[in-house]
Order: sequence, then structure tokens, then C-alpha cells
Amino acid sequence: MNPAQTTNLARLLTHTARLFPDRPALIHGDRTWTWQEIDARVDALVAALTALGVRQGDRILLQSRNNVQVFESCWAAFRMGCVWVPTNFRLTPAEVAYLGSSSGAAAMIVEDLFEGHAAAVRAESPALRHVLWIGQPPAAALSSGNDHCYESLLARHAGAAPAEATVAHDDPLWFFYTSGTTGRPKAGILTHGQMAFVVTNHLADLIPGTTEADVSIAVAPLSHGAGIHALLNVARGAATVLMPGEKLDVEVFWQLVQRHRVSNLFTVPTIVKMLVEHPSVDQHDHSSLKFVIYAGAPMYRADQRLALQKLGPKLVQYFGLGEVTGCITVLPAHMHSADDADPNANVGSCGRPRTGMEVAILDADMKPLPTGEVGEICVRGPAVFAGYHANPEATAKALRGGWFHTGDLGRVDARGLLYITGRESDMYISGGSNVYPRECEELLLTHPGVAEVAVLGVPDRHWGEVGVAVVVRREGVEPVDEAALIAFLDGRLARYRWPRQVFFWDALPKSGYGKITKKDVRALLYERGEVQPLSPD
Repeated sequence: MNPAQTTNLARLLTHTARLFPDRPALIHGDRTWTWQEIDARVDALVAALTALGVRQGDRILLQSRNNVQVFESCWAAFRMGCVWVPTNFRLTPAEVAYLGSSSGAAAMIVEDLFEGHAAAVRAESPALRHVLWIGQPPAAALSSGNDHCYESLLARHAGAAPAEATVAHDDPLWFFYTSGTTGRPKAGILTHGQMAFVVTNHLADLIPGTTEADVSIAVAPLSHGAGIHALLNVARGAATVLMPGEKLDVEVFWQLVQRHRVSNLFTVPTIVKMLVEHPSVDQHDHSSLKFVIYAGAPMYRADQRLALQKLGPKLVQYFGLGEVTGCITVLPAHMHSADDADPNANVGSCGRPRTGMEVAILDADMKPLPTGEVGEICVRGPAVFAGYHANPEATAKALRGGWFHTGDLGRVDARGLLYITGRESDMYISGGSNVYPRECEELLLTHPGVAEVAVLGVPDRHWGEVGVAVVVRREGVEPVDEAALIAFLDGRLARYRWPRQVFFWDALPKSGYGKITKKDVRALLYERGEVQPLSPD
């Protein structure tokens, strides 16, 4: 594709800094940076990295909690034509070392409290040439000549005005690592052309009408979905507020929403649940909110209903994976309702296909299934990634037949709305019948004594597999027991879909982005001896 048909994504920041130089861009604690300041810092970082020998196409690894350096480092990478490789800061040194080596990172930006992570990356990454330290670099590191203080480099190159790299449509700008639920994490290649479409699509479908007068708040690491959402706000000049710490303090969140008149945020259903169940939601003014965007997993109806009651018609749901940067479906605010009888409630749906994208339900032979039948959710369009870095087998599997295969199961109704029935890996077969746990989970969550639940299949000698439920009891109400929950399902759900056992835990394991991780639930069931593996005889 001709370079005339693509622009460097960093243009979004350039344009905004020129239009609104003195407006707030980033707010973290008591410190506010303007768009002009952020743009100048990005230029200084580009000049510093260039002076160190970092070149277009090089990969820049990032290991840090949310801060101004994380916010600006992506724009520097984009502006240089480099590839931004952010990690989830909660990963272990060994996990980050794998990301550094598999990406071929030439430089690493690291917060000073992750000294062990930097050492692990250095040991495993022969391509790594320079490490930039956010905060105070270790004394021994500075003597190497390859370690540098981030802020000192920016001060040394203040006032620089480096040229922006010319890029092609398929030039990578971000390695978006999968969560690694099956095997090692894979680096999804996001490109300048693809992301130009994604940003435009998100602005149209998720936060339409956003301007420089709006304010966003980031409640998750900027390394993944929250970082994508930040791009949209930069494109429109809306400021982003960072939480003061890495752990979500719900009361502080609502204080910041009130103080800064926050109008949009991106998060996951479990975080929305925490935000609206906390008493502080009723103690602070959140009338400024226009869009509360949730994704990453479908939202249980009981949680959705409470959020709508507390916040009003502000919820926007989208369904998507990192490989398509969220662009599969959208359920906008006007298609939500707390009233199950309201035809606008669209209970259980994750919405219509995103603008410019096509969604299909395919069978095992990749043939389209009739309306209402369950199959694999597949998608195609400009938001689909360029493949997995250095993994042609996984790329071929994900993009076979001219579709991106999500691995999720679902159905489409007569209006084209999508309903997710679960992951292929979540489905279990009991007595020859396919069981999708989500329906049982939805019902159990409507019980007043249930706060969280995960239902999954485990091996059974007679039935092949049976379901078990792991429940977190709701505090402040009469404790529920197994018999009460099974009785609650009677008449509401076919018996073959009932869990055979119910276990009560204090908490369910979650990913760094707040999603319940069923693989960890399963592992703990075996580790605790609550479920026994079948013997081969």
C-alpha cells in the first residue's frame, strides 16, 4: 500500500498539541501536564532514543505502573516508527524476560522498583542494548554505559524537534500480547493503518461526540485495553486522569470522578460491579459521566441491572479481542435497560457488528450457520491484526478461511445482534449434551446470597463431565449453602446443566485486568483436593 494512504498514528498527538497546547492532557495526583508539555517530552524522548542508536522498526519494551512516562512512551515509539511492547506490570521477572526476548526488544523503559525484571530481561534478551530507568536507576547500573536515567535524558534533549517517521499501512506500532491462557503469550501485531481505523471506529461507536472538554479516567494498566482507550481521548484532546496507586480504591475513584468531572472510562465488568456496589457511589456526584464502557467479558445481568440503576443509561458494552483491538460488536447506551421487559434491554446480547466490520457464526467446516444456531464467532474487516509476531502457525490458525477466529461460541438473532454462549474451552459435555456454563452462572448471580461465581466442567466417570460451581458469598446477608443454590435452580434451568457440587471460596482468582480466570479456578480445585482427577483404570 502506498505511504500516501497511511499516516503515522503519532499525528493524533501532534494535532491535539497544536490545537489545545495549554489544555490539560494528563492528571496524576496533584500534577497536571498540558498537551504542549506532553508533546515536548515525547520529542525529547524520541531525540534521546535516536541518539542512543534506536532506529525505526526497533522494539521498545516497557515495564512500569501507570504514570506519565507510560502515557508518553507509546507516542515516542509511534513517532519513531518503532514498536511499543508494553507489559502488564504485575507479571513476574521470568514472564517479562520472555516478552523481552520473544519481541527482540532493543531498548527497555522500566520503573525503578522493577530492578529484578530488568535483570531478567537483560539475561534473556541478546538484542537489548539500552535500559531507561523511570525514577532512580540502581547505582551499579549507571556505570555500565547502557543504563540511563529517563528524566535526565529528557532534560538533555529538551527543545528537540525530531522528524516523524514515514510509515506504511502494515508497519507495526504495538505488540499486543495475549494473556497466555493457553501456552506462552503471543504478540499480536497492531499496525499504523489498522489502528487508524480502530481509533476512528472507537470514537464513532463508543464515545461519540467527545471533545477537548471531556475527561477520561484510567482504572487499569495502560498496557492493554485502557491504553487503547487513551488513544481515543488523545485524538479528541480529552484529558486522562490516572489513579494515584496501582490498586483500585473505589472511594478515591468516585472522588476523582467528582473532582475532575470525568465523562468517560473503559473497564471490565468485574470492576463496574465493584464500583457500583461500593457505598461511595451514592456519596459523590457522578452526573458528569456520559459513557461507562465495559468489555473483556460479558456482564452478568444482575450486575448490569444494578449498574444501570446506580449510574443511569451510561453503559456501553463492546465485545472484542486484542487481535481486533475490541472491534467486533457494540451495545450502545440506548440499547441497555434495567427493565427486563423493556424491548430496548437486549438482555444477554453484546450488540451489533461494529461499523465497518463483519461478524459471522461458523461451524467446524467454516460454513455460516443459520440464525439462532451456536457456532464459533468469527470476524473480518480493517480492525483485524496483521498476525502474531514470529508465529506463522498461530497466525494461520487464527486467520484461516479468511476470517479471524475468536475461539468464542455464540449465536446471532434475526436482527443481527450477537449473544455469547462462552469460550469453546468453557463448554463441557455431560451425558452427551453440550453445556455452556454461562447460563447457570447468570442464574446463580441473581440469588441474593451470591457475589461471584464460576461454573466449569470436570471429569466424571459416568457422565464424561459434570459441572461444579465455585461461589463467593455476598457479605451482609444470610450465608447461602449448596442445597439452597441447587433448589434455586430448580424450575429455572434444565437439570443436566446444574452443577453437581458447589464450593464456597473467599475469593476467585482474577487476571491482572480483573477477569475471573477459570484455568486458575480449575487448578485450585485440584490443588485443594476438592476435585479428584480420574485414575486411568
